[in-house]
Amino acid sequence: MNTAQTTQTTSTTIGIDLGDKSNETCTLNEAGEIIDRGSVLTNQAELIRFSKANRGATIIMEAGSHSPWISRLLEGRGHKVIVANPRKLRAIYDTDNKNDQRDAELLARIGRFDRKLLYGIEHKSELHQRALKIIDARDALVCARVKLINHVRGSLKSLGIFLPSGCSTETFARKATEHLEARDYALVAPVLETIAELTERIKSEDKHIDTMIKEDYPEAQRLLEIPGVGPITALAFVLIVGSPDRFKTARDVGPFLGLVPGRDQSGDSDRPKRITKAGNRMLRRLLVSCAQYQLGPFGPESALKQAGERKAKKGTKIAKRKAVVMTARKLAVMMLALWKDPEARYLPFPQPTKRAA
Repeated sequence: MNTAQTTQTTSTTIGIDLGDKSNETCTLNEAGEIIDRGSVLTNQAELIRFSKANRGATIIMEAGSHSPWISRLLEGRGHKVIVANPRKLRAIYDTDNKNDQRDAELLARIGRFDRKLLYGIEHKSELHQRALKIIDARDALVCARVKLINHVRGSLKSLGIFLPSGCSTETFARKATEHLEARDYALVAPVLETIAELTERIKSEDKHIDTMIKEDYPEAQRLLEIPGVGPITALAFVLIVGSPDRFKTARDVGPFLGLVPGRDQSGDSDRPKRITKAGNRMLRRLLVSCAQYQLGPFGPESALKQAGERKAKKGTKIAKRKAVVMTARKLAVMMLALWKDPEARYLPFPQPTKRAA
């Protein structure tokens, strides 16, 4: 790091391209001239040293694996930190001459020119992040169990051995063990034992999440009034959205979660696109699962289900997928509306307002 960084100033803008081991930096003065290039190691001691050498500087970085804790560290030391949305920074990626130093410079220049172009995002507190990691860990266990179940079915199918269909993932290991003969069971015994162990661990995580909702996040309890919304989805929604006042209206949560179609408008052309898939992938998948339950045979009758069924009436695969996405988006809006209004209650067939009437 250059000695020029020891000058204390409040008019410098620093772009940081984050990496696992080190981070490239580019410092611009008030006139937009590069006064320093360097790198800083990805550890707290080095970042604190870097902060002391650049007191009061505005720091720009992209969202990534390290951005939550690094942004919190630098904000705690008095810096204005902007975490840019990487989906919006095509100027960095659409180039034939991409490197870490250039990325750091572009971040600094865009942040200095117009910070709105960064579409800055706000990271959750460390407490929220730690709680969300518990849901992430459970999700990883569930995905691992599904892969192992598919492995068992595929391996036995190649030998002409078919396991009973219709058994749930929770009972798969037990029913498969009861169904298989001894020599067939020996082929997949380690995998079935692992599946059984994963099931017990997932049950333990479910109990942990139930306790978290009762003790730490009671606001998620109200979201469970909606049929199909379970503790995992309710808690993930509360943790990822962060605050009921984050959006002016409940409808704004749809674009935040990437459940609205993109748009490609130019001149007389205005072509609809697929959903943007912005925001948290896990929460979007959970909401889609809830929507599939709502539209399925076990989903209770409601205005939401009827709207989804009307959307799927065409009978095509695309129409059915659109119906599921629409229902997932409406579920998110309904959950945020319940959270915003403490006196609101879930009604399967809500009464129309005077204005709507």
